Amino acid sequence: MTMQKHDYPNIGETLYSAELPNGLQLRVVPKKGFATFYAAFAANYGGADRRFELDGETIDTPAGVAHFLEHKMFDLPDGDSAMNLLSANGAEPNAFTSSDMTCYYSQCTKSFEENLRLLLHFVSTPYFTPETVQKEQGIIAQEILMGEDNPGMAIYYQLLCQLHARHPIRDRVAGTVESISGITDKTLYGCHRAFYAPSNMALCVEGDVDPERIYAIALEALPQERMPVPHADYGEAEDLLPAECFASREMPVSAPQFLAGFKCAPAAEGDDYMRASILGDMASDILMGESSALYQRLYEQGLINPSFGGAFEMMPGVAYLYAGGDSKDANAVTDAILREAARIAAEGVDEDYFRRIRKASFGANLRGLNSFENIAVTLTEGYFHGYDPLRFPEVFESITPEDVAAFLKTNVTAERMVLSRIVPKQ
Repeated sequence: MTMQKHDYPNIGETLYSAELPNGLQLRVVPKKGFATFYAAFAANYGGADRRFELDGETIDTPAGVAHFLEHKMFDLPDGDSAMNLLSANGAEPNAFTSSDMTCYYSQCTKSFEENLRLLLHFVSTPYFTPETVQKEQGIIAQEILMGEDNPGMAIYYQLLCQLHARHPIRDRVAGTVESISGITDKTLYGCHRAFYAPSNMALCVEGDVDPERIYAIALEALPQERMPVPHADYGEAEDLLPAECFASREMPVSAPQFLAGFKCAPAAEGDDYMRASILGDMASDILMGESSALYQRLYEQGLINPSFGGAFEMMPGVAYLYAGGDSKDANAVTDAILREAARIAAEGVDEDYFRRIRKASFGANLRGLNSFENIAVTLTEGYFHGYDPLRFPEVFESITPEDVAAFLKTNVTAERMVLSRIVPKQ
């Protein structure tokens, strides 16, 4: 056997894993009797990976290269599009770029091996010309301008700039119209060579497949050489105080919108990363989720409406909790959030409430195993950050009410908070 088998009896899953000679990480989740096949081929490269070291050289790139590269990778040298070929072959292909990864995926019910080979081929075979890059600049510029007119996106990136003084997560994944104007075919070829080496990628496959067969296809279809892995440089570490506590912007919206953000200590890679992510999500739900006492009070007082919601986000070097929605009195909402966090920190989390939230959060993770896309992305993120995401039941068992109270006491404070607002244009 070239692949290692991992059984997870408490969630009823089996995973096969291997590292190919070229460094590619392969993960296969067999689904006997299923008609659907799913493959995700991802690079450990996202919008925030703008400065990196490779072969002893430090390289700086404009904002938006990872996203631009994702757009252009579907082009084939013969003038056709991999998107068209996969679609004609019965597959549903797509891709996305986040702050810390780029993922190409394909789902189908027939011709899976052929579609998998095509996926591996086009992602590992760059083809750019000055003319096609210039044309794409115009297309992506329109996409960027549309995003700038979107209030939800505008307030979110305003929040990120308030929270972080230097980290490149401040910048939009797509970049700006100005930054992408500096991207050339040479830029794309260089970043593809650096980040799209199999040693910096992961392939996840699910369906009624033979793991050894998937290994053989990947071994045959991909470059054989093992390349060095680039080291991303996010700059000087952020301190835990926000860069700017308050910001407001006028836009054509019907009601004032706000986001309150709290800067948290980033987690180390590995098991600590998974635990921090689960703990942050649970703390957010316990403090201000839809079933929390705080949410009910704010809703009854008319300070929030169903648009209100929160989340906890992380990537290397940063972590933050945020919440918001429509409100005519954002200051009253943030004051209530701070008071409730201080109360829970002092009095502790109610045991019954904690168990309900933990059970609900665990159930959401368990239901996520029903989604092929969710499994593939989760396994990929886990590998890139050094943990096994299918071990989540053990992590849930390790988190206590005291952990949640300590998280809120440390992180949800006035010193760590920023307030971002979008108000109706006069």
